[in-house]
Amino acid sequence: MNKSIGIFITLLLAPPVLAQETSVVDSLHNLSAGGPGEVRAAVEEQVCIFCHTPHHAAPIVPLWNRAMPLDAYTPYTSRALDAEPGQPTGASKMCLSCHDGTIALGAVLSRPNPIVMRGGITTMPQGRSNLGTDLSDDHPISFRYTSTLAGKDLHLRQPSSLPAELRLDSNQELQCTTCHNPHSNALGSFLVMHNENSNLCRACHAIDSTDVAGHSECNACHSPHTAPSGPYLLRGINITNACMTCHDGTTPNAPNINPDLHKLSVHDTDREIDPADPLPFDVTCSDCHEPHTMRHGAASAPQVPLNFGQVSGVTLSGGDIPTAQFEYEVCFKCHADQSALPPTITRQVTTDNLRLKFDSTAVSYHPVASPGRNSDVPSLLPGWTTASVIYCNDCHNSDTGSKSGGGGPDGVHGSNQQPLLIKQYSMLDYTSESAAKYALCYSCHDRNSILGNESFEEHRKHIVEERTACSTCHDAHGVSSQGSARNNSNLINFDLSIVSPDPSTNRLEFIDDGRFAGQCFLRCHGENHNPERYGR
Repeated sequence: MNKSIGIFITLLLAPPVLAQETSVVDSLHNLSAGGPGEVRAAVEEQVCIFCHTPHHAAPIVPLWNRAMPLDAYTPYTSRALDAEPGQPTGASKMCLSCHDGTIALGAVLSRPNPIVMRGGITTMPQGRSNLGTDLSDDHPISFRYTSTLAGKDLHLRQPSSLPAELRLDSNQELQCTTCHNPHSNALGSFLVMHNENSNLCRACHAIDSTDVAGHSECNACHSPHTAPSGPYLLRGINITNACMTCHDGTTPNAPNINPDLHKLSVHDTDREIDPADPLPFDVTCSDCHEPHTMRHGAASAPQVPLNFGQVSGVTLSGGDIPTAQFEYEVCFKCHADQSALPPTITRQVTTDNLRLKFDSTAVSYHPVASPGRNSDVPSLLPGWTTASVIYCNDCHNSDTGSKSGGGGPDGVHGSNQQPLLIKQYSMLDYTSESAAKYALCYSCHDRNSILGNESFEEHRKHIVEERTACSTCHDAHGVSSQGSARNNSNLINFDLSIVSPDPSTNRLEFIDDGRFAGQCFLRCHGENHNPERYGR
């Protein structure tokens, strides 16, 4: 069969739409000696023979001229996939007879000996075109794309809505040929339709909108074949690595969070699980950000920040929700019932479940989920009132971000102030008071008011003269309903490494006696309180 007959067969086998497109002769699938690519035959001039033959073909449509590979593949699998791909079938298996690298390119059924390839090449050379037999890092193939499947996954479009260019096979299975046209490379990558604005990807995947330019193109983050991340199909080895291809300071208008990820206190982003790591699981960028729906703009506390996107969360009552409404609901995924972090300070009331600390039934709390219980806080700086609510990121944030007065990006990515604080907050006993040492507290509370004893007549004595840290008496997040209004108002929850029971009474107790009044039974800094009373 000469070259012109080969072209005729190619056009005969191809869908009618290809009559107006570039022929296989001009593409890298032309493996003849006259082909345009580096991978081509030494002397063979026929084009179609590498896949098709009019005689002695395998009993496979269309006139298949190659042996089919063995069913020895590792199929794609993922928690996010409702389909269950098995071994490749149909057209995908035909494609893999070259692209898995196990069968010689020149091994055709119509010839007793393999066609000799240029440069001594036998199988598909290593590279992106050689998918290997491990398909777990490639877009899933050979699964039935049905309305039932689409009904299980709201991010999949119904197969009846697919554009005409995307074709399922006779068994309604998605194959390589659903996205790729092996006979024409007119659109690049042998695609069946343009992927500008991710149109090809969005034909199947119902992805919500984002106004973040770098997130609008699927190919910016995803690789459909031989993805370094495996089943995530990401261009990086993991989610963080993929995000950092833009967020490392090399991409204009993309916040550079790379410095924050190397600070003393960081969100444990996609590191390998380490026995010394306090978290028994990995935390990734996507736990806080849903990249396909992130938006620019500002929100008001406690609404979820727009740059979080439509990310999942845990409600104040402990229920899982697919789209968080409030920032604290995103934080609760790790810092509430599932919290595995060791406590920073060992206290009388011991729970580290922030959902319980911020709940309206808690004894005392910073106003994250709702305004605080205390209606009389004279130390609040202008702009804050007892009706205010705050974000978690008002305290936990980058120490070099704009909210801290720096020039870097905001976000709970990392800080040199532990535990991931926006400003310094010393929790060490015998700390000499200064505006810097308690900068976090003084962001909302007037230092002059605190040291002027406007709310507690011995604040100055404790903080300045005795050098007692704020955290010695106060639990910054709050005290859950395990405590009591009489003993744990005003965030009182003693640090047991500093404060101990009074030896005379064996009591370790604060008693609230009303407005700015109370008494303590304890021993601290060598002084016994049995009790120590204060109040106006």
